[in-house]
Amino acid sequence: MAITHDRLTFMNWADGSNEDNMDNPRADATVRDPGAATQMHWACALSKRASLEAAVAEVADQAQQDLGPFPPHLGLFFVSNTFSSDYPRLLPLLQERFPDTLLLGCSGSGVLGAGHEIEGEPALSLTLAHLPEVNLTPFYLSGETLPDLDSPPERWVELVGVPPRDQPHFILLASPSSAVTDLLQGLDFAYPSAVKVGGLASGGRALESYGLFYNRLEHTGILGLALTGNIAVESVVAQGCRPIGETLQITEVERNNIIVKLDSRSPLEVLQETVASLSEADRQLAQQALFVGVATDPFKLKLEHGDFLIRNLMGVDPRSGALAIADRVRPGQRIQFHLRDARTSAEDLELVLNRFLRSRSDREPVGALMFSCVGRGAELYDEVDFDSNLFSRHFQDVPLGGFFCNGEIGPVGGTTFLHGFTSVFGIFSPAAPEPDEPTTHL
Repeated sequence: MAITHDRLTFMNWADGSNEDNMDNPRADATVRDPGAATQMHWACALSKRASLEAAVAEVADQAQQDLGPFPPHLGLFFVSNTFSSDYPRLLPLLQERFPDTLLLGCSGSGVLGAGHEIEGEPALSLTLAHLPEVNLTPFYLSGETLPDLDSPPERWVELVGVPPRDQPHFILLASPSSAVTDLLQGLDFAYPSAVKVGGLASGGRALESYGLFYNRLEHTGILGLALTGNIAVESVVAQGCRPIGETLQITEVERNNIIVKLDSRSPLEVLQETVASLSEADRQLAQQALFVGVATDPFKLKLEHGDFLIRNLMGVDPRSGALAIADRVRPGQRIQFHLRDARTSAEDLELVLNRFLRSRSDREPVGALMFSCVGRGAELYDEVDFDSNLFSRHFQDVPLGGFFCNGEIGPVGGTTFLHGFTSVFGIFSPAAPEPDEPTTHL
């Protein structure tokens, strides 16, 4: 496994210099900007230009203009896979425009920014962030070898390069073939209170259609960014499903993912009874959009919307009545069948956004990222910009960037999972409130 990581800290100008790091200014560097404001600022721009050079120029100019006089410390960019032949030129073009900015990005079958979602067409999204008093530690993992899941948390900390006491949060971008699920389990083990959001690159079947960008172009692996210091990351996860029937308990399992008994009965019989109790429209929907929700909290007595991790129903054995689902399950866990359609997905997103707004702290969001499944967007809603527009109605004037993923990374019930058909939002704000203006006493 190849592991690379650096640590960058952005602060106000102070006495002293970094002579020890002149040969490698990005390694353990403290970058100080003369006169930089102490407030966090974000900006996001989108270009649909078919020329890569023109697209880079457009997003760079617009995002820098929106950011104003504040120097960008972090640049997150997402590029349409229609530019796959131009991938090798993308990072150098951006580095030429932003030589002192940490730049990371990946490819997608669609990208979003500046309030628009572009799918299946040339597009480039760039989010710039001015992050005073924030530490940025990027890392890249190549290969499929990660520490054993029984390894101590110190092994995972060595991978990331950030001690748990720094209380990091993570943005994760990965290729579809990577061992990202194992990484999520390891990061949850080592950093249980950290919020982890991100997604898998999308955009084609050929290896060259996927791009991860940090220092150089990669087609496979995992790209991560740990953020520490004066920054808070909160998440909203919209799985787009509604429950049907009753909550059931798994009483017998085979091969980790085959449910043999539900409430000591045949799972197929229970499913048939559940579907028979539905309306005609929902019975038709169950033929093509039926899922299984696995309860994430074994101790919660009354399960509600959002308490389930949604997983695909892989198949049914008509002879034994067993059900196979796309995750590991064990006896004693509770499940409930779920349905998904455009209306349900829209209602679910509205519900989780409203719930977040009711429960969140007094911190004001300054920027956000959206990681949405390729199965959502116009394919699901039959209209463009649906999820991003709904988000913007709840969070006015908060810059939003992101892309359409082959799998979405976000927490449910305090554990981080790789999802499907989901929109995950990472919402960024200062961890500490801005100090009050000094009062002059006469």
